[in-house]
Amino acid sequence: MLTSIKKHLKSNGNLKHARVIALFSLVGMAITGAMGILSLWGNSSTLTIILFIASAIYLSAFFLSKKFSLKVSGTIIIYSLYLLMFYLVFSGGVAQTGPLWVFIVAPVSVYVLGLRQGLINLAVFLSVVSIIMFLPQHVIEHASYTPEFKLRLILSFLTMTFLSALYEYSRMQSYKNVVALSSKYQQLAMSDPLTKLANRRNASAVLQQEKSRVNRNNEPLSVLLCDLDHFKAVNDKYGHNAGDMVLMELSQIFTDHVRQQDCVARWGGEEFLFILPQTSAEQANIIAEKIRASVQQHSIIFHKHQIKITISIGIAQLSEDQSIDELINHADKNLYQAKTLGRNRVHPG
Repeated sequence: MLTSIKKHLKSNGNLKHARVIALFSLVGMAITGAMGILSLWGNSSTLTIILFIASAIYLSAFFLSKKFSLKVSGTIIIYSLYLLMFYLVFSGGVAQTGPLWVFIVAPVSVYVLGLRQGLINLAVFLSVVSIIMFLPQHVIEHASYTPEFKLRLILSFLTMTFLSALYEYSRMQSYKNVVALSSKYQQLAMSDPLTKLANRRNASAVLQQEKSRVNRNNEPLSVLLCDLDHFKAVNDKYGHNAGDMVLMELSQIFTDHVRQQDCVARWGGEEFLFILPQTSAEQANIIAEKIRASVQQHSIIFHKHQIKITISIGIAQLSEDQSIDELINHADKNLYQAKTLGRNRVHPG
């Protein structure tokens, strides 16, 4: 159940992530397309072509995010953005304003790629930008910037990178906190606070799941309904704290005697329900006898008092076309028979 909650939150996070990437694709397409149109009246045909190519790439990334891989779409967006920025820094863009666009790279990188990979990419990106700007003109001719502009551009970009990383870290921590909080509340809603076993609601959900599996795979399913004998006398003689200790210690014994795929639940008061998938009534009887014997041999020490307790168990196996309520009622009738026959026994046994 906790896993399903995490999957649900992750699915919602992925959906939001996909929407942001799709939105960025559309915005990138619109801006680069508009800039391409404006540059038609300029002197650089190369810039015009590159802007229209970038616009087409963002449009393709939008359709990829809708129909195909979100990871592929994000990769296309990031690296086409890097290439466009490299060209704008190298060429200067319009009136040497090309480098001003590099500031959008930091938030997009850490959001699309994640914090760690985004920071690695930004370090490489800034290194390439720095090489382009400080590359001597005699090596290759490119846009020329003043030393003051270069220094301030780098420092501003580092500041933007720090703020973007801080925001992304906070966003990731918030997501983890939501997952942890949801898991905690889900656990509280589905478990008994005293024994830490599954509660009645949780057990009912497990029974429905197992019944569906029985219908699919035609496998046996058995339940044990267990009740503590003369438990009221323990509370009356030693107090409710002693009764709580008895319930907690017996819960541990119950858990130790079942398999990983089994479910032990506090069904109500001093009643416990064992759900045993892939188990026939005969196999359930063997398990029940082991549990009964272990409880009989166990002593609970409370304030130097030795408390001995026994249990009675009713067994029922799910039959064809039987409902969950009918299964539990059958186990309850067998539990009643165990008590009628003298307690501290398994029925049918």
